[in-house]
Amino acid sequence: MSPESQGQNEHYLSVFRRTFRTWRGNRPFWAGLFTMLGGVPIAYFPYANMHLGNVTLAMSTTAGAGSLIIGVLLITLGLTMWFHSIVRVFAGVAAILLALISIPVANIGGFLIGFVLALLGGALSLSWAPGEPVAEAAPEAGVPAETAPDGLSFTKDEQTAEPSGGELYGSAVPQQEPAQYDTAVEVDGGRHRAG
Repeated sequence: MSPESQGQNEHYLSVFRRTFRTWRGNRPFWAGLFTMLGGVPIAYFPYANMHLGNVTLAMSTTAGAGSLIIGVLLITLGLTMWFHSIVRVFAGVAAILLALISIPVANIGGFLIGFVLALLGGALSLSWAPGEPVAEAAPEAGVPAETAPDGLSFTKDEQTAEPSGGELYGSAVPQQEPAQYDTAVEVDGGRHRAG
């Protein structure tokens, strides 16, 4: 048997899952999903008919085109949150405003289902912030020791560590000397040539 790398025998579903997890972690995924899910009932309910036995209830309102526009805009804003996360603040504010407008226009915001989902998606988009890359720690073996003015030596870790109860805080921190300035006066009395 020859040694094989783990990547060659990996199932394509686990590769897809790992790739999707990385993609999802770099953008406000849940904000976009909730915003798109909120747009669907807002756009659908004004054009739907509900059948109860032999009775057909038409839920269409006079503002059917307005609710369709609001629903399509919410779906577009959800996609924008996914694929252009740089404008997530604008998309979040717009989603919240469209959710509020859908209450009087689109059957109480898609019977409150679309309203709540779009409101949640907009709030998640506003609160999402991209993560900062993690800096790698310096290796412990190569940390040079520094010498304080009183002759004590310490490592970088000891310098940043908090003191215990008996130590004086900051006693090992070296004092900075003030900068030396040239005190010679120019021939023209220190005035600039311009005036």
